[in-house]
Amino acid sequence: MLDQLVPDDLWRVVNPIIPRRVQQNRPGRKRIYPRRTLAGILDILRWGLPWRSLPLALGFGSGRTCERRFHAWCQAGVWQRLFRLVLDHAEQHGLLDWSRASLDSASVPAPRGGQDVGPNPTDRGKNGSKIHLLVDGHGLPLGVTISGANVHDNQRFEQTLDAVQGVRNGRQGRPRRRPDKLHADKGYDARRCRHACRTRGIKARIARRGKDSSERLGRWRWRVERTLAWVLAFRKLAVRRERSSAAFLGLCQLACMIIVWRRVSALSGPAAR
Repeated sequence: MLDQLVPDDLWRVVNPIIPRRVQQNRPGRKRIYPRRTLAGILDILRWGLPWRSLPLALGFGSGRTCERRFHAWCQAGVWQRLFRLVLDHAEQHGLLDWSRASLDSASVPAPRGGQDVGPNPTDRGKNGSKIHLLVDGHGLPLGVTISGANVHDNQRFEQTLDAVQGVRNGRQGRPRRRPDKLHADKGYDARRCRHACRTRGIKARIARRGKDSSERLGRWRWRVERTLAWVLAFRKLAVRRERSSAAFLGLCQLACMIIVWRRVSALSGPAAR
């Protein structure tokens, strides 16, 4: 099961950025190898179990250990850097389509409250959060942000565009951060959103209220809806129980990393990895 959750090729990418603690010669329980801890975190992310419910029989250590390391690595920026490294890997194999991108959001309940939580107008005012996602032309995640469920989509437009880290292709040149075109629905039909695209050199393809038909999702925008469904298939994200916005964002970045890595593994093949 360890090889399924954290394959050897993925671990070769992850291993250099995992923080290491200095070994101390003192009595106590043997420290769990970081690869097993990461597998435990991914298992929790996949099935949505409470941290304390992680079975010890899996060999990933206790749920408390995985939770403690998850938060420590989150504070160290590991999940953000890991997401960028996997995007670099995809770009080096020509798997990212920068010719166009799509942006949308999805709301999830947040019964425990916390940071970036607000009343969801589509769920009778219950506490919730929004996941704002930007994907490339193939539907691979490029950037993700979170907000309260009561925050309008266009209020996180610029932050989500700027959430894309500099993606390198392994050759000389500046890292890529901007797509050529951006597709979005009528929720982003605002002057400030179009201005944000112009200042970043992006052609805006935003549906207009009262002019563009809502009967079809669109030729390109369906990809972001599909990717949001992939993200919410990780049950730990379907219902937000982390009160810390940094922790919930870290889980979202980890899920996006897994989605990109699965596509890289499927399309590039063992020879390219």
